[in-house]
Amino acid sequence: MNRSRMLAAAAVAAAAVAGALLAPAQADASAGSVHLYKIYYNSPGSDTRTNSSLNAEYVQIANTTSKSASLKGWTLTDASRHTYTFGTYTLGAHKTVAVRTGKGTNTAANRYQGRAAYVWNNDKDTATLRSSKGTKVDTCSYNSTRVAYKMC
Repeated sequence: MNRSRMLAAAAVAAAAVAGALLAPAQADASAGSVHLYKIYYNSPGSDTRTNSSLNAEYVQIANTTSKSASLKGWTLTDASRHTYTFGTYTLGAHKTVAVRTGKGTNTAANRYQGRAAYVWNNDKDTATLRSSKGTKVDTCSYNSTRVAYKMC
């Protein structure tokens, strides 16, 4: 085999190996994840601490996988360490759940922290989502007073 054919064969072999190594990572990325989706940190109107105002402050968590995910024991925390811990709860495939600051009756789409004061600062903060084992799953930070929410 001449030198140019050997180089061409080596390049084809290297590309095949690289493709085989990258394929699982691409498949994992397309499979989706459970992650922070949106933080609505500045509820509309004056901060009056009414329950409706508190519940207009929330964090949405999305499940972009094709399977339901148990969030039992998962935590959502802000930079000041206000922590919400999920009880028995399953987030459906391709669904979102809003974790609201105030009081209410938990549903599949809304969970309530039951607080009487705001959690998310109106100017900057960081949300951290951790699994039941304490592993950091996702973080989302904002630093703005120009808008009331952050897409993560």
